[in-house]
Amino acid sequence: MQTPKLVIVVPCYNEEEVLPETIVRLTNVMNELMEKQKISRDSFILFVDDGSRDRTWEIIENTAKINSTIRGLKLTRNFGHQNALIAGMEYVVDKCDCLITIDADLQQDENAIGDFLDKYSSGAEIVLGIRKDRKKDGFFKKMTALGFYELMKIFGVRILKNHADYRLLSNRVNKELLKFAEVNLFLRGLITYLGFKTEVVYFDVKERFAGKSKYSFKKMLAFAWDGITSFSVVPLRFITLTGFLIFLATIFMSFYVLYVVFFTDRAVPGWASTVLPMYFLGGVQLLSLGIIGEYIGKIYKETKRRPRYLIEKEL
Repeated sequence: MQTPKLVIVVPCYNEEEVLPETIVRLTNVMNELMEKQKISRDSFILFVDDGSRDRTWEIIENTAKINSTIRGLKLTRNFGHQNALIAGMEYVVDKCDCLITIDADLQQDENAIGDFLDKYSSGAEIVLGIRKDRKKDGFFKKMTALGFYELMKIFGVRILKNHADYRLLSNRVNKELLKFAEVNLFLRGLITYLGFKTEVVYFDVKERFAGKSKYSFKKMLAFAWDGITSFSVVPLRFITLTGFLIFLATIFMSFYVLYVVFFTDRAVPGWASTVLPMYFLGGVQLLSLGIIGEYIGKIYKETKRRPRYLIEKEL
């Protein structure tokens, strides 16, 4: 295999505190890999500014003037982490042999990039970074993360536990992945769906160098819900199942009401004619909504065609 051209894609959102150190470390990694002839000399780092409100773009712009390995994309506003990743991935199509996506906060070990490339050189087209443990997470963060993976499992979404968005993709895989036209792409789920030869690299998570995490609990919940609704119709089937169970309960309740009316003297006038229709119609309505929801869910996935992102500037 010829020496591959690598692009490292780094989404950024309000990362002015950590970004200078991120640039230094990733540049050092790139230079080291070039010296070892693991990557070609025209490899580069692409920073995608996801609508930051601080000096993030200014730092990228100024660094690019003096560092030839730095390039940048500035999105018009904050489109979200996944869309910023996709913007970078689309930008580098056919501009490299492989790409690696990594977060800007330096918690994912950049020194593992060499291991990713070794797996790629051995024939893997997808290499996934898996964190070894969650010892450095707080109790709340650890419980919510574990809950997220269990929730994905319950709803039938196939993702690898403790894999975030630290991964290597060959140019071929990247092009195939971007053929998926749905607006709300859930990359962690799609990666396991593709079926190309996949390897994993385990790495240690480091403390955040500076700044604060941009993933609030609200954003984590939204991310989990996007993952479920993008890859599963199980919630809709729960509605259907609920309606069906209520419908069954209505039948049993009907027998009970008729028993009270005909075989006891405890019946309240007008009670049967009021209660029976309420239970029956409630069950039928939920059952009907569930069935309609199945079709609406499928239509919804196909009809929205808004752009995932808009680019304001390019370096």
